[in-house]
Amino acid sequence: MPVVAGVVGGSAAAQAAPSRRPDAAVSGLTVEHRTDPLGMDAERPRFGWRMRSAVRGRSQGSYQILVASSPDRLTAGRADLWNSGRVRSADSVAVPYAGRALRASTRYHWTVTVWDAEGSPVGTAPTAFFETGLMSTDGVGGWEGAQWIGMKGKTPNSAGAPMLRKVAALKDRPKVGEARLYVSALGVYEAYVNGRHVTVEQDGDTTTELLPPGSTNYDARVNYMTYDVTGLVTREPDVTLAVVLGNGWYNGRISDGSTYYSEDGNALAVKAKLLIRYADGTSQTVVTGPDGGWKATDTGPYRADDIYDGQTYDARMELPGWTARGFDDAAWSDVERVAFDDKYPDAQLLAYPGETARFMRRWDRRPQSITVATGVTGQDGSPNGRGRIVVDPARTVTDPAKAASAPVTIGSGETAVFDLGQNMVGVARYRLRGPAGAKVEFRFGEMLNDDSAGADGPEGSLYRANLRSAKATSTYVLKGDRRGETHQDSLSFYGFRYVSVTATDTVTITDLTGKVATSAIREIGTVTTDDPDINQLASNIRWGQRGNYLWVPTDCPQRDERLGWTGDTQVFATTGLYNVDAGVFLSHFQDTVVDSQAIYGMDKAQFTGVAPTGRYNFPGGGSGWADAGVIVPWTVWQMTGDATIVKDNWPAMTRYLDWIQEQTGDTYAGQGSLTGDWLAPQKTSAQLMSDVYYGYSTRLMAQMARAIGSTAEGESYDRLFGRIKQAFVTKYLSTEGGTATVKSSLGDASPIEPGSDPNQKTEDNSQTALLWVLKLGFYETEAQRRMLVGHLADNIGNDEAYKAAHPNSSRVRYAENTLSVGFLGVNVLAPVLTDEGRADLAYKLLHQDALPSWLFSAKNGATTVWERWNSYSRDDGFGPVSMNSFNHYAYGAIMEWMYAYMAGIARDPDSPGFKRFVLQPHIDPTGGITQVSGSYESPYGEIRSEWAVGDGGRTLVYDAVVPANSEATLRLPATSADAVREGRTPLARVDGVRLLGHTDGVASYRIPSGRYRLTARLR
Repeated sequence: MPVVAGVVGGSAAAQAAPSRRPDAAVSGLTVEHRTDPLGMDAERPRFGWRMRSAVRGRSQGSYQILVASSPDRLTAGRADLWNSGRVRSADSVAVPYAGRALRASTRYHWTVTVWDAEGSPVGTAPTAFFETGLMSTDGVGGWEGAQWIGMKGKTPNSAGAPMLRKVAALKDRPKVGEARLYVSALGVYEAYVNGRHVTVEQDGDTTTELLPPGSTNYDARVNYMTYDVTGLVTREPDVTLAVVLGNGWYNGRISDGSTYYSEDGNALAVKAKLLIRYADGTSQTVVTGPDGGWKATDTGPYRADDIYDGQTYDARMELPGWTARGFDDAAWSDVERVAFDDKYPDAQLLAYPGETARFMRRWDRRPQSITVATGVTGQDGSPNGRGRIVVDPARTVTDPAKAASAPVTIGSGETAVFDLGQNMVGVARYRLRGPAGAKVEFRFGEMLNDDSAGADGPEGSLYRANLRSAKATSTYVLKGDRRGETHQDSLSFYGFRYVSVTATDTVTITDLTGKVATSAIREIGTVTTDDPDINQLASNIRWGQRGNYLWVPTDCPQRDERLGWTGDTQVFATTGLYNVDAGVFLSHFQDTVVDSQAIYGMDKAQFTGVAPTGRYNFPGGGSGWADAGVIVPWTVWQMTGDATIVKDNWPAMTRYLDWIQEQTGDTYAGQGSLTGDWLAPQKTSAQLMSDVYYGYSTRLMAQMARAIGSTAEGESYDRLFGRIKQAFVTKYLSTEGGTATVKSSLGDASPIEPGSDPNQKTEDNSQTALLWVLKLGFYETEAQRRMLVGHLADNIGNDEAYKAAHPNSSRVRYAENTLSVGFLGVNVLAPVLTDEGRADLAYKLLHQDALPSWLFSAKNGATTVWERWNSYSRDDGFGPVSMNSFNHYAYGAIMEWMYAYMAGIARDPDSPGFKRFVLQPHIDPTGGITQVSGSYESPYGEIRSEWAVGDGGRTLVYDAVVPANSEATLRLPATSADAVREGRTPLARVDGVRLLGHTDGVASYRIPSGRYRLTARLR
């Protein structure tokens, strides 16, 4: 093993730093879709790279990969692990390793040389590396005897977080070559080496993770992390390992209902191995074990922690120096083995494959205002009887520039409310001064109370009713340091925009910063327009993803839920993958979904509504949620071009489809749905939603079967889809009276939806039903199709004539040009409208700010996407408190359309991964948007699509970038094919461009890679 220079910190996940020499002709090297990964356990890792070329139409013709044990061996004659030879292929995504067997805990170096389609050399990439982890799954192999240990005699759920430490003498060697820390926990951990918090690299600096090793089904799999800690052990004669353990997702209310949940509590534990390699080739390990000199206590400052309730930290109980050498731990307890392996012998211990949740310094939020309240007044005259806070103007700061750093002093009975200006997820980092023993409580919330209905306190105070039973409070007890005290929680997290601070004594808060934590660390897509409202919506969607992509894709980050709801995940997945490099993140979540299928799914075949944990997992009708087990693999494959997720999950997916067939037989109906079109203003039969999702999953299975070479299975799923379609048409499509009607009133809507009107009935031709019928082609003639499009347009238009003709419809309560879909209609609404030639309606819905609409929340002050269309309004107050999150990304699925149709960067379903893709910008017929700029970092490089309308709507200027080794189908609005020009030359006559035709005002071309600046006449 060669000596490698150490970096303080390291990462079990990808580094977000740009590839070395990003301007190189071959760059962007990845292994397992990550850049220079540490702790990677794949036996046949997948390689990827990108071409760059200033020459149009240049594509890869062949490649040669070299893998070696050291950089100086990266030549064709000396590569000692793998020389692929020159392979004739255009593949540059997920190319599998085929060299010698990889060893555990070993760094390998690699490069790739590329030739173009004409055989000319393109270039050789700068050297990259990857490093294997322990290469085992049983928690034994590679761990060298490391065991799960916890504090001896510690009663689960008793006060005080376990703190463990060990000092080990280093060998008397001249130099440490490298050091790796492999660590996992039953619960969550903070790890320290020689007194320094273990960090990971981020944005050219280092940062800390939040709540590693994340959320999982503990009786199926536990993840471990790998850290490069070389820089932390090179200057000491011994090494001190220290760990704080928190309850996390393992031992709190959040795991209630799980197979590993214990009402009496589970013992927290850590398993770790420190591997040190010396310059002379020898090595040393330090592992966790009951007999290895480890000591533990729970008398430190970490007094309580819970995912929902927050953390209590008593600074008077700090133990200075406990993470470093020289600390006297003689009074500490011994440790003991925690018998997790005995209880769950089949649980696997696996390297975490994706992006860990970490703090992102560039997204720190500073206060925009600070309000100090001294009491409450006006209760008798207020609409809700709660009055309003009494504001002290002398201490209230409304200027954002001043509020960002203003100190604030409050006394007992007073409250300071900090507005960070953005709903976010993470913790607050605060600095304060005050007397020893003063208790300060930082309460987190997303909204402030007004005097409207549903407020839970006086106007101006923090609204917290929607948190339900979650206490979401950071409690800090001061030690009385006159120089000030600084703290941020590490064993919990919060969803918040506002922080309300109270104290038992006079204290001064000298600084408060919102620290954003996320697993969505590498953003790869943007869409901006000249409409500030639409830009705000895009920002809200992005912030919602940041907050809810935390270890697993969650529904919400603030209340007593914060779970991996699968329906939310599948609806948002395409948007999520446009915004963020999240393929590995969602693939890992799919592994968790399959674990949950085996643990909680009906007959160990149905995918579940939540993953991981057993909380809220409902047996029975799971359509739309359970189907995530099929939709997520399909989506990841389509967006990344890597079919590995399809191959790996094929048995689980076929088991699910077979199970539905067993349930419903030759009725070809879906399994049923308890959720239906969740939170839709217009109600659709839940069984109809189940039937369309059965058809949808079947259609995706047919496509995926062909992708993995299972042609016969693909044909079988095609036949099944045909039978589902026929059964659906027979049951739901009425042609009486010479018109086509979707009988979406056949059956009740969701029986479990909270806050819904029990008297509201399902309706025929509901928006969501029409959308899915059109999307799946569940009709028999083109005439029927045109009628259905007409019904959809009439429903959305919702004019007085429509209302008069449908007096009993829920639509009569809403404005013209409003949507009426819920969770299962929101991601298909604008795409289906546009595909059916009604982009005008899609844009009208996008611009609408009356209820229900995407901009309604933005108009009412939202900085993230809400769970309900009517979560809050200044006129009507707060929505139903039982289900009212102000950070819920599902409705943000409109951004998929913003990328694919508005900006026009769309997948070609026959060419997954954007090897061939579609540029199809749709101009806003309403004139509300006249400029759009979109970019997306595809597996082949950055795609750009930018348009601007000028000359009173007569001309279009269009800029595009098609990355090397890919090509695009361009569809541009124009009066004729010759009206699209590059400079003065009609595009059809440009070298390499092929005209495909001009139909319905759109000119279509096949264009090679390169940069384009085009103009077109629109009228």
